[in-house]
Amino acid sequence: MGEYKKHWWGLIITLIIAFILLGWGGFEIYRTTPPIPDKFVDSSGQTLITKQDILDGQSAWQSTGGMQLGSVYGHGAYQAPDWTADWLHRELVAWLNIKAQADYGKAFDELTSIEKMGLQQQIKEEYRGSSMGSDNTVVLSDTRIAAINQVAPYYIDLYGDTPELASSRESFAMKNNTLPDLTARQNLAHFYFWTAWTSSANRPGTVATYTNNWPHEPLIDNVPTAENVMWSIASVVFLLAGIGLLIWGWAFLHKQEEDDIKLTVPKQDPLSLIELTPSQKALAKYAFLVVALFVVQIFLGGFVAHYTIEGQDFYGIPVSDFIPYSLARTWHIQSALFWIATAFLAIGLFVTPIIHGGKDPKYQKLGVDLLWVALIIVVVGSYIGQYLAIAHIMPAHLNFWFGHQGYEFIDLGRFWQILKWVGVLFWLVLMLRGVMAGFKGEGDKNLLFIFVASVVCVGLFYGSGLFYGEHTPIAIMEYWRWWVVHLWVEGFFEVFATVSIAFIFYNLGLVSKRIATGSSIASAALFLLGGVPGTFHHLYFTGTTTPIMAIGASFSALEVVPLIVLGYEGYEHWSMQRHAKWMERLKWPVLCFVAVAFWNMLGAGVFGFMINPPISLFYLQGLNTTPVHAHAALFGVYGFLALGFVLLIVRYLRPEYRFSDKLMKTGFWGLNLGLLLMIFTSLLPIGIYQAYASITEGLWYARSEGFLQQDFLETLRWVRTFGDVVFIIGGVSIALQVVKLVFGQSPKHPKHDTPITD
Repeated sequence: MGEYKKHWWGLIITLIIAFILLGWGGFEIYRTTPPIPDKFVDSSGQTLITKQDILDGQSAWQSTGGMQLGSVYGHGAYQAPDWTADWLHRELVAWLNIKAQADYGKAFDELTSIEKMGLQQQIKEEYRGSSMGSDNTVVLSDTRIAAINQVAPYYIDLYGDTPELASSRESFAMKNNTLPDLTARQNLAHFYFWTAWTSSANRPGTVATYTNNWPHEPLIDNVPTAENVMWSIASVVFLLAGIGLLIWGWAFLHKQEEDDIKLTVPKQDPLSLIELTPSQKALAKYAFLVVALFVVQIFLGGFVAHYTIEGQDFYGIPVSDFIPYSLARTWHIQSALFWIATAFLAIGLFVTPIIHGGKDPKYQKLGVDLLWVALIIVVVGSYIGQYLAIAHIMPAHLNFWFGHQGYEFIDLGRFWQILKWVGVLFWLVLMLRGVMAGFKGEGDKNLLFIFVASVVCVGLFYGSGLFYGEHTPIAIMEYWRWWVVHLWVEGFFEVFATVSIAFIFYNLGLVSKRIATGSSIASAALFLLGGVPGTFHHLYFTGTTTPIMAIGASFSALEVVPLIVLGYEGYEHWSMQRHAKWMERLKWPVLCFVAVAFWNMLGAGVFGFMINPPISLFYLQGLNTTPVHAHAALFGVYGFLALGFVLLIVRYLRPEYRFSDKLMKTGFWGLNLGLLLMIFTSLLPIGIYQAYASITEGLWYARSEGFLQQDFLETLRWVRTFGDVVFIIGGVSIALQVVKLVFGQSPKHPKHDTPITD
């Protein structure tokens, strides 16, 4: 530890506290997950719905793309309804009308205010009091059974090809006959009913539902709980306190280190003086794979966005029978995860020989080549499996393993998921073979140790996504899913990226080893303090209890704190261009790192906290405010970071070439401007308009066909085309630059550090 003893102890204590909270929260979720009753029965004891019916319905839902077609508990896609909120509202309206006819002989809307109040009190008592008995059975009233029987055919027909609902399918971007098998559609309806039951029945011993009263539904007083309001206020207090302490500490503790003042920037790029190893040269194909998947992803993104206007066509061409919305959105998200992860793997493999003394470990190039082939197999294999699953060509019992898991961001079948983890573990082995040699030399090893620790965490923690199965309860599945999506990506990948940048800048001679080491360890502690227990802010309304909400709200607010100083980090990266003339060669990778700082502040910080407090997410979960945060944070942060890594790699693979300023200006500013246009001219205005509808009427209305198909909102979705086109032009320009560098012919006698125009 040496002079970094305080840094290390701060990080160790942070990790101990954070994982104790995350582990205890997991135990609490397992203990209190909403039950799936053995059966739902009528007053005479006759079985209506069994547990197996619900589990089979869960499988049927997964086979349609699951979260990629509408959402459940607010998690998923945004064009079709949230099926939980939609079923609940339809069933409540049916119950009120059936009861009004039985008691008063007329429709509910025709009743007097006093008569309505009486029925509303009855429905609230019945639905909130619908508890499971000691025999794991729930008894349903005759009125509720009649309401269910009235609602279920709508979903059965919607997922089929009934002509009467063709317009609705188009509005929801559903293909005809989304789920061909009638029994599967019936079980799907049972699954949606169960999610609505958990959202309307009080958790035993409390006055709130299993989902903490989510979704907002005035008919049964599904409104924010007192705890929701209290922890929302607390999260704002913690945020302000964290910012205050950070600024206080920054002002008093931040100082220019003596060795940084004395630092002399090299006259030549130190890395350009190192002869590239065979494994480093082999990374050219990684760079090509990254930009190839990037181009596929952005074109799919434009395709998916157009589906929100023409639900089954692409400018009049019927395409939904071949590449339906759910499949296109699946590939769009999976492509993003694949190309970003590939770029991160590549930068690790690029750094490894540098740590290993400028040479490859034995058979390193072979390992790099094999890993690239494995990546291709996983990408192509998982995409084919997802197509076969959603087209219902694949047998239903194979879907979860080889087709589509149905869970956003981890959509690939379990077999491909395992194969992907094997690939990540193989990368870990390739990394460790090289970096462990670095510990044998003289000098301070703290920077190397934090780098190795981040590599190990990246390699191991993806495996947490294997701890749930096909029929795992949603609350438990969400716990493990967010271990991957939040903890692995936003936690350990962020630490790995931070340490990698620090390590590269140290080897370039731009920062001292002391600064690089201290900032890496401190940044890791700051990111993980809020990031690890902050995982729970995704789980407020998935069937968890108040303590989960408390931990999630409190610590996720702290995630925003380190993002406040990212403007300074962006300036630091920008100013590095002026440290030496040769830094001009690295202008565009450095600008990508500047963009990362900006989008981290805006996308992860501002837009992240916008939907972070429980009171906010209660109304905003499942609205277009979520993709505002998702696009700005996922591409703005990790996308630009990945592109920066790739540009850095190809810069050294082709030192004899300059970047084309025309291509890079078009690419860099096109991506930034396109993303801003996408957010501020379309996604955010739609999200704000939806938020008002959700607050005043309920989530069911904000996601309904009648609301989203208004001319005003359709125009806003058309407007997004301008931002998408600008973004695509930017993306293609960056990709073209990388391709030109990867496949460009080298001059016979290249001169290092001598600019040669491409």
